[in-house]
Amino acid sequence: MTTALQMKDVHKWFGSHQVLDGFNLHIETGEILGLLGPNGCGKTTVLNIVCNLLSYDEGEVLLMGEPINKLSFQVSSRVGFCTQRTALYPDLLPAENLLFFARLYGLSETQCKQRVAELISDFELDAFATTRVGQLSGGWQQRLHLAVSLVNRPLFLVLDEPTSAVDLQARMDLWKLIDGLRENGTTILLTSHYLPEAERLCSRVALMRNGQVVAAGSVPELLARTPGQAVAKVQATNNEAIMQRAINLGWPVRHHAGEIRLFLPHPLSLREIIDALDGTNVSAVSVQPVTLEDAYLELVGEDPSTVLG
Repeated sequence: MTTALQMKDVHKWFGSHQVLDGFNLHIETGEILGLLGPNGCGKTTVLNIVCNLLSYDEGEVLLMGEPINKLSFQVSSRVGFCTQRTALYPDLLPAENLLFFARLYGLSETQCKQRVAELISDFELDAFATTRVGQLSGGWQQRLHLAVSLVNRPLFLVLDEPTSAVDLQARMDLWKLIDGLRENGTTILLTSHYLPEAERLCSRVALMRNGQVVAAGSVPELLARTPGQAVAKVQATNNEAIMQRAINLGWPVRHHAGEIRLFLPHPLSLREIIDALDGTNVSAVSVQPVTLEDAYLELVGEDPSTVLG
């Protein structure tokens, strides 16, 4: 496998504010890598650097082996960027939007017509041939927006929260399209605040905090870095009693946004958990396997004072 993107010890300042602080990342050709982190951690800055829309101050960035600040047109023209907010012309038809962007990439008129026809078919936009984009639902606008990012047949595609404003069915449709791109060899860098999306789509995930990658690996590798094999979510009238009992049992405790999570050393039944917590005024318990959300909270973290055990 060859490396599509390599970022080594990258630093970026905006005035006196440091946004990236020794940022390191690599993406192999043909994989989907999810870049996750809280708002303000530097994700958007990374995307803009990768798309050569923003310079960096220190470090090295190679895209397809080329220094990104000096990308040749041949390399940069094979990069696609699907931004979080749709960048479409609402008064134009879907095909007219695609044609406009195809011309921007310098395709000949014959190539433009062929590519527009392909994308209209691939994204099932035929039914909206005479519908102005502004009249399409949010899901169909996002579908067209993704199609626009592919007019130049990119080898490397950047997706910035591609399903953040769509309903469940539209999200699943977009996931299928993204899976198809990966199967056809497109390398994808994806950001998302919807962790099940990253868990579903990504070959590997990189977790960011304060301008750095704090953990990276496949989803199973990240899940293995949590201190348990299952998680019990508990509601009670006395949180302190619950947390102390869990610590006595050797169950690591996490308290996030008012919710108590107990990491279990192995899967237990609800009855076993309730019996173990007997006398602590538990009002509700649910148990589930460890998910990427648990790994994210464990590895990216919140206020350290909320982490016990």
